[in-house]
Amino acid sequence: MAERIRPEVAVAVGRRIRALRSEGGLSVAQLGELSDVSRRMLTQIELGQANPSLATVDRIASALGTTFAALVGVTGEDAPEGASPDGVLVWSTPAGSWAYLLTAVEIEPYAVEMWKWHLVAGDTYRTSPDPGTPDTMVHVLRGTLRIRPDAEGAAPVEVAASASTRVTDRSAYLLEAVPGEGADGTSGETDFMFVVMVPRGSVRRPVGPGAG
Repeated sequence: MAERIRPEVAVAVGRRIRALRSEGGLSVAQLGELSDVSRRMLTQIELGQANPSLATVDRIASALGTTFAALVGVTGEDAPEGASPDGVLVWSTPAGSWAYLLTAVEIEPYAVEMWKWHLVAGDTYRTSPDPGTPDTMVHVLRGTLRIRPDAEGAAPVEVAASASTRVTDRSAYLLEAVPGEGADGTSGETDFMFVVMVPRGSVRRPVGPGAG
């Protein structure tokens, strides 16, 4: 399953990235070097012609000294035109799974993000925490969530409705709904809250003038 952000979010994020890059005096090539994203991909993102993963946008945001949450306007500061006070629908699938970034606060050196997720059986979402970041906190509202680490030998963890856990593993892992009829009447669906801390990067300004 593709972990790519919704097209309308990608367009708004692309505009913000281009504006911040210009304000910072960075060329596309310089930002690409700082973020480890190709010049071609950066150009497509800025023009709203690409549908990048959240991980790619996180790298670009970090290189610009900001965060994804700030780019989509949920931190309450410098919110772009059209930002919703109810959060941003960042990811969804044809089967009905979705993820909203509800709100975030920026406390150096992190952005603390609160997400609400809905997963249906058969859909998965793969995420890769940054090394050295604090534990991710999870609280399941409905159904049962399975957290399946990529690390060899690591056992999956199942979190039932009304239970909470912390994800301490820094390797990539999959989020998925546990199929079957749950004790709360659900059938292969789960709703859960996700609180994650994302490092806020510091852009390294280039020496000399930058070409657009």
